[in-house]
Amino acid sequence: MKKLVLLFGLVVLAAAAWGADWAVDVAPNAGGKPEGTDSTLELKWDTGTRGLGMAWYTGAGSWVGNDFDISTVSSYFGISTIRMYTSSTWPNNSWEGMRYAVFAFTGGVPGSMLWPASGVGRFYRPDNGSGWVWVDVTVGWTLSTGVNVFCAASEQYYNYPTCDPFGLDNNPTFFNHSWQRYGGSWAPMNGYESYPYKNLMLRVTVCDDANRVSPSSMGRIKALYQ
Repeated sequence: MKKLVLLFGLVVLAAAAWGADWAVDVAPNAGGKPEGTDSTLELKWDTGTRGLGMAWYTGAGSWVGNDFDISTVSSYFGISTIRMYTSSTWPNNSWEGMRYAVFAFTGGVPGSMLWPASGVGRFYRPDNGSGWVWVDVTVGWTLSTGVNVFCAASEQYYNYPTCDPFGLDNNPTFFNHSWQRYGGSWAPMNGYESYPYKNLMLRVTVCDDANRVSPSSMGRIKALYQ
């Protein structure tokens, strides 16, 4: 089990003492649910309320992601955005940016990168906002015919503390759809041992507007992902 550095306000325990791979922010959540979203169009596994903020000590090659199944969406027009819950206030009061990508999901685990075609995640750095906010990454990409399951993910890219964190929600029930990749291999999200939160706050929007989702699909999306 991974050991972590724990942040209570301004008190930080040294990384060397824990042999940690992660830094953790367990301060009270400073933000609520995102504004301007339509839950009938978003696929998600989180509650919208942060339980933990986390960051890898080594950001390059360190990924977190969620797997999603769009087989219930009868009118599918592609992945339009990836939405990530992150912060400009911890750990360094600055936006640094992350890389984002879509991976294949075969054999029950994330596989090769599908988007971007270059095989390198698309970099995105927010340029405004403060505190806990959602950031949108435009994808505009369609899965191959017959492919219904994928993993949308984010690479931290920069090393702690000059980085942006990822958020885990406040639901103690793990849905087994959140993943981490550290050291070259994918594994289910570990979370932090003193807190049960493991559901990654990363979502995808699979169409541009409500008119492009068939009415019969809307309720099925809500039932699966809320």
